[in-house]
Amino acid sequence: MPVLEFGAATLAAEPRLPAAGQLDVWLIRRAQLETAAELLDLTELSEAERRRTASFVRPTDGVTYASAHVALRRLLGAYLGLAAQDVPFVREPCPGCAEPHGRPAVAHPDPPLHFSLAHSHGMAVVAVSRAVVGADVERLPRAETVEVCTPALHPGEQAELAALDDAGARRAAFGRLWTRKEAYLKALGTGLSRDPGHDYLGADPRRRPAGWTLLDLPSGPRHNAAVAVHGGAPEQVTVRWVPPLALYAGQAVDLDADGTVGVPVHRGAEGTTTGVSDWGA
Repeated sequence: MPVLEFGAATLAAEPRLPAAGQLDVWLIRRAQLETAAELLDLTELSEAERRRTASFVRPTDGVTYASAHVALRRLLGAYLGLAAQDVPFVREPCPGCAEPHGRPAVAHPDPPLHFSLAHSHGMAVVAVSRAVVGADVERLPRAETVEVCTPALHPGEQAELAALDDAGARRAAFGRLWTRKEAYLKALGTGLSRDPGHDYLGADPRRRPAGWTLLDLPSGPRHNAAVAVHGGAPEQVTVRWVPPLALYAGQAVDLDADGTVGVPVHRGAEGTTTGVSDWGA
């Protein structure tokens, strides 16, 4: 059974759970460093989250973490009809040892609400669905990262990268497959404790793990992002920005706000798309 970590739920509004077959993806930019201390509202975070925010050596990393977790709490609170500080987080059992340190979740009756949070270098992604979901975002990889990490990949992934003569194309392909891999491993609840070479998450969707849908997200010029969803392709996918003001004191997230930035990309052969991807500020 999941173990409750913190939060005594207080009803704030009517729940707004996603419909079956609906996937909502929210993109978050970190608050501006110059104004974060004054405007970013940390009162809704747990004591552990506030300690974590203060523990980062680089202030920008702390602000990115805080921005992501404020956004997560306000988003989940809006879906559940709860105050942000009352969202009841739990840890699911670990797939490896069954101890309660697996995938983060929220305690909620049927129908379930699943989420996944990722953040990296000034950007965060929150995915919300009734289906099990994993999300990842990463800064574009450096050439050294590709060189060091490629030997740990699935043999099929290594072969695809080796077939790319252009170094820039190789870095781009590695960035896409690595975010798919991390999103999938987060959805499983194992993270990188599972051998990253065990599962194929490369360019050919037919070779990817059965029973899962992998989507490349519109993520701008400096990041790659992806979502893994358990089951078939979602019937409705929305990718939107969380407005920066929604993170500040006295503000809230509007689940009906506009700000759609595009749709996920379904890739066939690497570089060939069957979906549309745009980017909006």
